[in-house]
Amino acid sequence: MKIYLRFVFSFFLVFTSCDKKVKETTVPQKPNIIIFYVDDLGYGDLSSYGAVGVSTPNVDKLAENGIKYTDAHSAAATCTPSRYSLLTGQYAFRNRARVLPGDAPLLIDTKTPTLPKMLKKAGYNTAVVGKWHLGLGNGDTNWNEEIKPGPLEIGFDYSFLLPATGDRVPTIFVENHRAINLDENDPIQISYKKPFEGVPTGKTNPEMLRYPADNQHSEAIVNGISRIGNQTGGESALWTDEDFPYIFTEKANQFIEKNKENPFFLFFSFHDIHVPRLPNKQFQGKSSMGLRGDAIVQMDWMTGQIIKKIEELNIDKNTLVIFTSDNGPVLNDGYSDKAEELLGSHKPSGPFRGGKYSAFEAGTRVPMITYWPEKIKKGESKALISQVDYYASLASLINKKLGKKEAIDSKNLEETLLNANTKGRKLMLEESFTLSLRNKNYKYITPIKNRKANKWIYGKKIESGASNEPQLYDLSKDIGEEVNIAKENKKLTKKMQSQIDSIVAISKK
Repeated sequence: MKIYLRFVFSFFLVFTSCDKKVKETTVPQKPNIIIFYVDDLGYGDLSSYGAVGVSTPNVDKLAENGIKYTDAHSAAATCTPSRYSLLTGQYAFRNRARVLPGDAPLLIDTKTPTLPKMLKKAGYNTAVVGKWHLGLGNGDTNWNEEIKPGPLEIGFDYSFLLPATGDRVPTIFVENHRAINLDENDPIQISYKKPFEGVPTGKTNPEMLRYPADNQHSEAIVNGISRIGNQTGGESALWTDEDFPYIFTEKANQFIEKNKENPFFLFFSFHDIHVPRLPNKQFQGKSSMGLRGDAIVQMDWMTGQIIKKIEELNIDKNTLVIFTSDNGPVLNDGYSDKAEELLGSHKPSGPFRGGKYSAFEAGTRVPMITYWPEKIKKGESKALISQVDYYASLASLINKKLGKKEAIDSKNLEETLLNANTKGRKLMLEESFTLSLRNKNYKYITPIKNRKANKWIYGKKIESGASNEPQLYDLSKDIGEEVNIAKENKKLTKKMQSQIDSIVAISKK
């Protein structure tokens, strides 16, 4: 019997002139669902996961009163692929998903089954608030007109977005199909091909910058920070980074307030702690790690405000909360904001090797917490679980049957979401620049062929995990993936490569 909330149908007899009638006095109620999706938050970046130099009391409260996972994973080691997998229940390689430029078309085909579509069919009102980075429009977007297809075409009823990320133009908010606060007499123009004549960039005017950036992030300057891509016009619509925590939190809470009487799904996609890191003044200096640590504090505050809202509305006991990150951590990801210099003894990746972009464990092993007062069996879970599994698990939670071609890579781990003592996957794929496989405690990394395997992610001080030779690690004895045992275990290595090949072959059927 499922352990989530089920209402019992009660019947009573009503006697009228000797006639008997039976009535239902209660009806099943679907739980609200909130997914907090933090950007670039590493396994070790929360107090409850061993953070040093920063405190996250609001998220820690969720961990203390919910389930804290120690072997949970994003589907990929970078953001766009992870988001794609979470929302479609499919591995990102099936659609060749990569990190997108800011003017990319919508990555998810509007005919593709999605998590919000599935929930919407089940009676949910759905919303996405925050970072998108899954593309908008058909590829030649005029940001001054209707911007579609987008979230509304793949199942969301409401959207309030950063179109891509904070380090990419356009630096405007898009609500549903429209950029907000645009002046028709000052249209915005975007180019990822060449700069606009006479418009300052980080390359031509570095003296205008609040802190330096690498060559890739040295184009359009907005709010004293240079970005990727070129932009001109639209002055009235440009965002101020420091306003993100208040604007996104307000939009999320407005959606919750509006839908307090209905089942709702909120995909709250943080920009924090992605670069550029510009936390509001309220949070500056609240950690010992500079802007990156302060951005973590800001993220924690935002989480607390939304939890406070569902508590005030007395719907917290009918709301399943999932808190996690889109990939592992990175310190210097294009901007010199002293994240490396002020790190101290803090370990963003925890005990694991690598980070964002990497094939090693820290690329995808991230914090994950589920929280549902009085409905879940709390504790610490060692279950192996991927974000690609949320789709099938949530469908099971609400008794929604999936089609044969829907969420083909998603495994139903409903009980794993709700009970700390249940098991998860035995096999799990990890995506980066290559494919890796977990088989219980064994980790296999597919070798790079036909090109040199670079040990380091360029400019990031993160080990890539790349090799021209097969890699096999026993995580039960070697959590840091230091000793490659592939040569001594050729049979297992061959078997795990075959298992990867079988997973890949599904998309060709």
